Amino acid sequence: MTVRAEIPVTTLITGARGKVAQAVIQRLHSAGTPVRAASARPAELTVPAGVETAELALNRPETFGAALTGVRSVFLYPEPAGIHELVKAAGAAGVEHVVLLSSASVLAPGAETDPLASHSLRVERALAGAGFTVTLLRPDAFAANALGWAYPIGRDLPVRLAYPEATLAPIHPADIADIAVRALTGDGGSLAGRALTLTGPEQLTFREQLAVVSDAIGRAVPVERITRERAAEEMAGHMPAAMAGSLLDLWAAATATPVAVADTTENLLGAPARTFRQWARENAPAFRAPGR
Repeated sequence: MTVRAEIPVTTLITGARGKVAQAVIQRLHSAGTPVRAASARPAELTVPAGVETAELALNRPETFGAALTGVRSVFLYPEPAGIHELVKAAGAAGVEHVVLLSSASVLAPGAETDPLASHSLRVERALAGAGFTVTLLRPDAFAANALGWAYPIGRDLPVRLAYPEATLAPIHPADIADIAVRALTGDGGSLAGRALTLTGPEQLTFREQLAVVSDAIGRAVPVERITRERAAEEMAGHMPAAMAGSLLDLWAAATATPVAVADTTENLLGAPARTFRQWARENAPAFRAPGR
């Protein structure tokens, strides 16, 4: 009689170099849950001892098969390239649950044509027809987006903003990770199959966020208002013009209508959501220039 070796069941984490994914890996591993960290460049991953790594490039379907072997749940980074092939491969591999790190931007008017929102929306729609359970995490602004100000702050330069009064509700990445883990492990009970909008616990303008960063680093951060046109020119050096326009539109909208605070995080975790102030204190060193 032939004895077949059992393939260990595991949870696959894609985009494993990202902050949220790293936190999910740490939490699952600490809880004793088998986890496989996947990246297009797995040799560059830093993971806890005992965590398996695998090559998986979301735009290269030939990497899907090996990465999905033995996988029953997936934490998925939103990449539309190859998503239909990934859905098919996941179904064939026996995947039962995918938790997608999507975005609250998919709920905005015009999401289908918006360069940022459509990125996540295309993935959500591809997953909608899958034969496995899908949970959608839709965080609004990430607290870590403030790291985009690290260069001028570290060099004592003003932060130049077209919309300094844009009002968001930035969420701490650790809260996203905690909710993702609950969804992946079933500890959240009824999370499977739900679409969850996630925010931080308070509304803050960009100007107020910078005041919090100022407190965290112990010195004032000047803010300089600039025109939208000038902001678009400066952003064009770091991203496509269409993406810059999308961000500027988002910030203009958040100036006119502040982003609403959702109580989802507190309700799911049974504890207050982490504040932007906590995030700023934890990340204060990132706002210092090299050598300081």
